[in-house]
Amino acid sequence: MKLFSEAHKTVFVVDHCPYMAESCRQTVEFDMFTKSRAPGIIPLAPIAKSLWTCAVESAMEYCRIMYDVFPARKLPATLSSMSSTSGDQRLLTVAPKQLMGATRVNFIVSDSRAHTLNSWGQEDQNLQELMAALAAVGPPNPRMDPECCSVLHGLVEAVEVLCKCTDYQHEARTTLMENADRVSNRGRIICITNAKSDSHVRMLEDCVQETIHEHNKLAASSDNLMQIQHCELVLIHTYTVGEDSLVSDRPKKDISLVLTSEVHSVRAGRQLPAKLTTLVQQHFDLACTTITNIPMKEEQHANTSANYDVELLHQKEAHTELLRSEGRNMTPITFDPHLCSSNRESAAKETVTLKWCTPRTNNVELHYCTGAYRISPVDVNSRPSSCLTNFLLNGRSVLLEQPRKSGSKVISHMLCSHGGEIFLHVLSSVRSILEDPPSISEGCGGRVTDYRITDFGEFMRENRLAPVLETRYMMDGSTEVPLERAKSQLERHTRYWPMIISQTTIFNMQAVVPLASLIVKESLTDDDVLNCQKTIYNLVDMERKNDHLPISTVGTRGKGSKRDEQYRIMWNELETLVRAHLNNSEKHQRVLECLLACRSKPPEEEERKKTRRKREDKEDKSEKVVKDYEPDKSWQDSERLKGALEREKEELAEAEIIKDSPDSPEPLNKKPRVSIGEIQPLEKVKGPVSLLTMWTNRINTANSRKHQEFAGRLSSVNNKAELYQHLKEENGMDTHENGKASRQ
Repeated sequence: MKLFSEAHKTVFVVDHCPYMAESCRQTVEFDMFTKSRAPGIIPLAPIAKSLWTCAVESAMEYCRIMYDVFPARKLPATLSSMSSTSGDQRLLTVAPKQLMGATRVNFIVSDSRAHTLNSWGQEDQNLQELMAALAAVGPPNPRMDPECCSVLHGLVEAVEVLCKCTDYQHEARTTLMENADRVSNRGRIICITNAKSDSHVRMLEDCVQETIHEHNKLAASSDNLMQIQHCELVLIHTYTVGEDSLVSDRPKKDISLVLTSEVHSVRAGRQLPAKLTTLVQQHFDLACTTITNIPMKEEQHANTSANYDVELLHQKEAHTELLRSEGRNMTPITFDPHLCSSNRESAAKETVTLKWCTPRTNNVELHYCTGAYRISPVDVNSRPSSCLTNFLLNGRSVLLEQPRKSGSKVISHMLCSHGGEIFLHVLSSVRSILEDPPSISEGCGGRVTDYRITDFGEFMRENRLAPVLETRYMMDGSTEVPLERAKSQLERHTRYWPMIISQTTIFNMQAVVPLASLIVKESLTDDDVLNCQKTIYNLVDMERKNDHLPISTVGTRGKGSKRDEQYRIMWNELETLVRAHLNNSEKHQRVLECLLACRSKPPEEEERKKTRRKREDKEDKSEKVVKDYEPDKSWQDSERLKGALEREKEELAEAEIIKDSPDSPEPLNKKPRVSIGEIQPLEKVKGPVSLLTMWTNRINTANSRKHQEFAGRLSSVNNKAELYQHLKEENGMDTHENGKASRQ
């Protein structure tokens, strides 16, 4: 693994030719630096910076942010301590992110020749040394011969500087000894100049490519130099405000295997520092956080205060927890490029907005932090940034919360200083390991006992990872990587795996265990198919015997689902499980075919089940009606029923009189009546039905199930049947209702 990325070495090449002394034509008022003006004093005329001044200030902003976030004097463990325990292999596994703090900057000024202002040594890696060296160089001389000045001198010197080792690279090469060539050498060149045209830019790129090729040849035969594996060339064309650019922007492009180039055309003035701030975020993988609603007292009105915003740059890892919180239904992070209230244009394109929250205590150690990252203000000279940094350096701390429209506030970060440096602390926004775990009843499963905890433990044992010896892996002759094989097995086991007991039936049945454990295999043997078929046949036998199924009744009322419905649910779930693994092999298809064949019942059995189901439904309905109209239910019901019987008799008598009179027309509102003794189902009676008819039909229906009705009662009138009619025919006797006979 490569130890050093392009961020380890950065070379600035600033053009110092006479044309860089031109004005940027963006004026600066002197009133910005004076609090008050005495009366009668004529204000000074506004001034404008030169292209050289704008380029130097922008480069210093780049270096300031880099040194704030990755200070050269405070780094992670050195390479020697990293590799002291396990030798070369331990050194080669160090991630480039661990060496991100080992950043080095080399400054070169180019005019008639190249001027190197510092070295890769740690003693030269600070802003004070760079600014002192730039002050010694001074502004460009307009009287210098333009023909002798060129930025090519600086680019050639930059390639030569990249071939030199830093102290970290030298220590790594010394530790590896024979494997010193495995230490990578990568770097970045940032050139700020005023190009003439696109062809001029291509000429600069060709010059850098040829110089890298030549110096790699020299480094191959040297013990002190290193070959350049890769170089990023960032060309920044700056021009005065109000003019049109002669150079077009171009995104990153591969010039060769060792050179990548990109071109930026930027106006001088306020836009050039903003562009360098954007580049430093891209080069070092930084993120921006905007602190909003910072209360500050106004200078003119000491009793009043206003809210300001401050942008801070830091490592992107500080936002990792915020990105994860979006998956936990928390407030998503907001990106707003216009939240900075300073006068300069906001350089950060994307920023995470956090709200100022006054802490109840300044005891920083009481908060549970998961990470701490150094910060750097975007506009370090603004009054809000200065007040915030002074507030924190005085030993105070600031809590930051996520802006939310509703609900309780979520404090996710904290700002405080340690040893004179300001850190952004990431607070744990989830439950701490020191707190009691949440009640499992808050989840989707409800009660604790409703989760398949035992089955999940068995699932973890079947899918646990174990190290595989390389020799054993080679002996198996398998082309699949063990890790991919484990992922494939986990995917098969989780295609259908209900988490809650009440959501499954087959996993609660001991009879289905053999099939459920075999169907998840990648391939089945003939014995496995036979065992799965036996399981299906056992389920069919259980259904024929009408055995009880372990159906959960949680959340249901009454008796629950019927036995046929329970088996239907069981068969559907079993089919879902088998179909989930249908594409594993052809023998899985055989299991599904057996299941479908057993589910398709013969027509006789289906008809028998339908008949039994209808009879049960009718019995339930009749029992319900009889129960509703039971005569001895109460005294009021019996009296109501007795009255209905009397009214029915009167209506029948009236109907007989009307029927015996042939001259009487049929009334228009005559309704069909049903005899008291006649048995007619409710569904065959048309029109309104009286209560007596309903009651009689129900009684007759219930009696018909118990015994066969007497023939005399079925053919009787007014529920009165004549007894011993055969005696009357034989002896000529007149039989009365009381059983006494008289001879005719």
